[in-house]
Amino acid sequence: MTQTLKIQHLPPEAIDSLVTHLPDYVKIALMAKAAELECSLEAAIEMAIASFLDSEALSFEDCLLSQRLSTIRKDISPSI
Repeated sequence: MTQTLKIQHLPPEAIDSLVTHLPDYVKIALMAKAAELECSLEAAIEMAIASFLDSEALSFEDCLLSQRLSTIRKDISPSI
């Protein structure tokens, strides 16, 4: 069965919750990056997470991690 992934972005509520738990220097760096890119804090955090998971991704929509993990699993699974 093929699973369809629903593309989602980080909601502002999730960012507010996350940011309250980050060290101050990380908050400052993320806000500076958002200002530099002229985007929202949500977008800057999404880009940071997506690029960590997939070096070629700019957002969750671009992140091909699930496809790559699936390919890796097939490559390491013994053939029957």
